[in-house]
Amino acid sequence: ERQIEAFARDGFIKRTPLETYRAQNRGGRGRSGASTRGDDIVTRSFHAHTHQWVLFFSSGGKAYREKVWRLPEGGPNGKGRALVNLLPELGGDAITTVLPLPQDESLWGDLHLVFATASGNVRRNRLADFRNVRASGLIAMKLDEGDKLIGVATCRDGDDVLLATRLGRCIRFQITDETLRVFAGRDSTGVRGIRLGKGDTVIGLSVLRHVEASTEERMAYLKHAAALRRSADEAEGQEPGAEENGAEAEADEQAAEIALAPERIAELAEGEEVLLTVTSGGFGKRSSAYEYRVAGRGGQGIANIGLGKRNGGEVVASFPVHDGDDVMLVTDSGRLIRVPVDQVRITGRQAMGVTLFRVDADEHVSSVFPVLDTNGDDSGDETDAEDGAAGEDDA
Repeated sequence: ERQIEAFARDGFIKRTPLETYRAQNRGGRGRSGASTRGDDIVTRSFHAHTHQWVLFFSSGGKAYREKVWRLPEGGPNGKGRALVNLLPELGGDAITTVLPLPQDESLWGDLHLVFATASGNVRRNRLADFRNVRASGLIAMKLDEGDKLIGVATCRDGDDVLLATRLGRCIRFQITDETLRVFAGRDSTGVRGIRLGKGDTVIGLSVLRHVEASTEERMAYLKHAAALRRSADEAEGQEPGAEENGAEAEADEQAAEIALAPERIAELAEGEEVLLTVTSGGFGKRSSAYEYRVAGRGGQGIANIGLGKRNGGEVVASFPVHDGDDVMLVTDSGRLIRVPVDQVRITGRQAMGVTLFRVDADEHVSSVFPVLDTNGDDSGDETDAEDGAAGEDDA
């Protein structure tokens, strides 16, 4: 059975069957989630099978391990159980990152872990370094004063890393021995992944497939894909939004006109990934990963999304999604909504996005995560006040 786990800021945890949360149209008001107390808010959520191992990474740079079935089960409005009761050695540290590991442990030998911190540092270790985690925890990464882990992901040599920042910047670089070597120890601070601007922090770490394609090929493919989407919208009687042609416009500006063979188009389509970026104001957009060029590690990066007062002005999440996925958005007041990603248009990289979650003036989206299993959910086509209408408030 697939479960959904939610963390609160004061260190409580629970697991709830995923079927509890039905899908709704984007732009709705959502429903109540994990109950909160005072300034306690849901800050971390993930989904996993009951028999998977989960690694917990603390603000103090230590790693802990537990099976999902050992986490306390509760309803959608339940508080859960204090993590310190499950991880006695946690002490005063907070859990800042969780990582469900592959259920098939035979895959662990070929996998590495890539770490990212809020200050922009990254590091790579073998997953085997964390195969045996004692009850008292294991040193995972040395952190500079004031820094914290914001993400840990499994990867393989040759994959790409994408770091996204709170103020709408991002950088993509390939994982190789030259760009990001495998560290032998676990007590180092790593190396610089992205050079941050004043007041900025890293909020997202994603691992993407590496696809060898020239700038001209990528832009020609983006133009072709945008034209196909526009034709599909016209066939359905829909009007493309102002942002719909963002990728095509950028292709016209950045690359000379080239013709791609049908075989190359099919090859690029097979390797394409799509990134969802969500802001604190409940806005979100999807963009092709081909719009995020591969660069060298340690640079200032490129724009990830257009930010402004209307969409909240800050990025809270940026990660790959697939057709048919749902995503869960959780606010700092404890409300949540589950939205099909197919309702979010694929737009240009610098678009501002559309309304996914209608939040109050003093409310902000604090956590976003993908939901891969939609079996047994409602269709999400309700139109009452709680669900909202998918076509409203497009940016």
